[in-house]
Amino acid sequence: MPRLLIVHHSPTPTVRRLTDAVVAGAHDDAIEGVEVVVKHALEATADDVLTADGYLLGTTANFGYMSGALKHFFDTIFLEAGGALTEDGSAGAGPGGKKPYGLWVHGRYDATGAVRSVQSIVQALPWRQAAEVLTVLGDVDEGHTDAAYELGGTLAALLSAG
Repeated sequence: MPRLLIVHHSPTPTVRRLTDAVVAGAHDDAIEGVEVVVKHALEATADDVLTADGYLLGTTANFGYMSGALKHFFDTIFLEAGGALTEDGSAGAGPGGKKPYGLWVHGRYDATGAVRSVQSIVQALPWRQAAEVLTVLGDVDEGHTDAAYELGGTLAALLSAG
């Protein structure tokens, strides 16, 4: 059975609403045959990544960057999960990926740097972006939670279709 790993850092009720909607979408009744595993970014391991067939990542935008918790996740799993490095030790262009991923980011005023920081690391992993990034600024409304639900459902459906 395909496994969808959802790794998130949801420190506030606002961000938690988005996370809950993503998880609910991944569990949509119309989607069958996908195991959904939800892990806080500080608890997810390389084994979680290696046994997953697709990924959803959620983070806050903090001072123009992803959350420290999600960065810790990447630092912990990067090499074991097949991350590519350049000669200077930075994330390099990976061989291209087969495993789909999606991303949601919440910020107060800007999330550009957070999105860019996640994508610069993910592009060095054997993953491929399978859905448009969901960026939410300010308060979370029903439209945002609907989009988060759709993001979760989209990734789960991709794995279900195999």
